[in-house]
Amino acid sequence: MGLTFDEARHLLSRTGFGGTPEEIRSLMAFDRPGAVTQLLTIPRNKAVTPPPSWVHRLPPLPRWRKLWTERERKAFHEQLKVQGHELKAWWYRELVTTRHPLLERMTLFWHNHFTSSLHKVRWPAFLYQQNVLLRLYAVGSFRTLLQAIAKNPAMLLYLDTQTNRREHPNENFARELFELFTLGEGHYTEQDIKQAARAFTGWHLDHQTGAFRIDLRHHDDGPKQVFGKQGHFEGDDILSLTLEQPQLARYLVGKLWREFVSDQPDPVTVGRLADSFRRKNYEVAEVLKELFLTAEFWAPENRGVLIKSPVELIVGTMRVFNLPIDETTPQIAYGRKLGQDLFDPPNVKGWPGGTRWITTSSLLDRTQLLHRAIRGHETGHSHGMTEMKQPQGETWLSTEPLDVVQATLLPLAPVQPLTVGEERGQAVHHLVVDPVYQLK
Repeated sequence: MGLTFDEARHLLSRTGFGGTPEEIRSLMAFDRPGAVTQLLTIPRNKAVTPPPSWVHRLPPLPRWRKLWTERERKAFHEQLKVQGHELKAWWYRELVTTRHPLLERMTLFWHNHFTSSLHKVRWPAFLYQQNVLLRLYAVGSFRTLLQAIAKNPAMLLYLDTQTNRREHPNENFARELFELFTLGEGHYTEQDIKQAARAFTGWHLDHQTGAFRIDLRHHDDGPKQVFGKQGHFEGDDILSLTLEQPQLARYLVGKLWREFVSDQPDPVTVGRLADSFRRKNYEVAEVLKELFLTAEFWAPENRGVLIKSPVELIVGTMRVFNLPIDETTPQIAYGRKLGQDLFDPPNVKGWPGGTRWITTSSLLDRTQLLHRAIRGHETGHSHGMTEMKQPQGETWLSTEPLDVVQATLLPLAPVQPLTVGEERGQAVHHLVVDPVYQLK
């Protein structure tokens, strides 16, 4: 049996950025397994938006930078600022125009899992390369992604692996590897961290080539004991040992549950999915498929219980209103103001999300953003969210019955119901600024 309108809407809202009535109805031709398979059929794990021209450039070598004048140094920092802005603009364009919203949602998920920031890395091209890597394995192999991200230039710089030497082991990467990337707090010992940090000594970024290399002069090749096992472990051995821990699958499935289902993971279902995730060698698409087919994912009590992140709110509004993305400065500014500045998470733990997206002041800012987006849509002028023109011709907002407009925009009934005879433009405005529009 095919999906109902509400079910198809729910699936698009949770796995992407919402959908228009046309997109919702196209999914109604499928049953649940068919619809989920459709969303997970992604022919190409690459962005289609052309990147900025500088994305493969290498940073100037430290020995040259030492010779710079104050003026040259200032010009360099200005250039980095401009490039950081261009990088954020590039991703917003891809988010708004992508034909595979689930791919971008998962890239965003991993961006908040394997965090790195422009603020610390200070070379936008490395953040671009990391973003490409995250998208490549977004719904692919977590095993491969973990092994690649550990050697990624942005990660080597962000978690100070670059300064991890036999003489003075730096524990940052080993600690976050266990605590945030794979196992969660309480599933390793301080000794495991210290010993693992020794295995990653000498893992450096070659400034001449921008490639990962192991500097054997600084590598500790002595015996180490991690997770109760002993050996002359290298960094890759630590990653393999970590992937053997049953807790890893439980930890990741719990995170995916909070991202897509509810704030309260069901331990029994999480355990079942985690066992399957391990058996299937950490293939992300496989676990997502099972997660999206759980009874809990579809349960009425789990609809409208998650809060849209600022990026989801901005991107979803632009997509559902079919607003063309000409100028991206307003999106970047609003994302930052609402607490989600792409490529600049607040710290290694990323954006905490959930109910913490909403505070008294952020709710006010979110509503103001929506007021401006709606006014820009109605008048065809920019009102702060975006330098945009009104979409050409009639849109579904002016042609669909109002009950369909409401069912498309909101996951639940509005706090303030529409009044009979309300003018259409007013009704759309009313629905978008209703608190329920903030939910998914």
